[in-house]
Amino acid sequence: MNQNLPLVLGFSTTPLELVSFLLSLITVALNIRQIHWAWLFSILSSALYAMVFFDVRLYGDMGLQFIFVLVSVWGWSQWLLGTGDGGELAVTRLSSAERWWSAFLCLLMFATLYLFLKFCTDTDVPAADGLLTAGSLLGQALLSRKKIENWYVWIIVDVLYVALYLYKNLMLTAILYAVFVVMAIHGARVWRTTCKT
Repeated sequence: MNQNLPLVLGFSTTPLELVSFLLSLITVALNIRQIHWAWLFSILSSALYAMVFFDVRLYGDMGLQFIFVLVSVWGWSQWLLGTGDGGELAVTRLSSAERWWSAFLCLLMFATLYLFLKFCTDTDVPAADGLLTAGSLLGQALLSRKKIENWYVWIIVDVLYVALYLYKNLMLTAILYAVFVVMAIHGARVWRTTCKT
């Protein structure tokens, strides 16, 4: 263990990972409460986590963070502008057709990302990185439109991320994603009470 790294919860970490960790917790807590400032914290945490993931060669996750910044700007505008007729964007469910399209697009993104990561980068986990990047993009898009299914996507993705980050020795980030699983379960319960469909 590098003696120069600070210890958090008994694990070594970098100051960058620690700040990213804290901003990410704030982001999800605000998302659960449907407070639009969550998107600002999402932008900040994503930008910082891009640097963390670059250091450990998780290029899919690094690229995902840049996309998260863009999607967060869009999501923030969606939450602020609402329905376009002055109404607030309500929590709703995907239709059956939207579920199928979401699954298809996620699989297509996974296949594309996997091939890119396998043949164009030096990552040692192209399948995991590609799958979780595609799932995260889906979760973020659904969150931006206040679709309740975003929480179910995040539960699955976050459980798998815990394993990946343990493998990559990002212990604090693995703990963060374990906390995210619990927060996503809570988020689904809270959002179900206000779901309009």
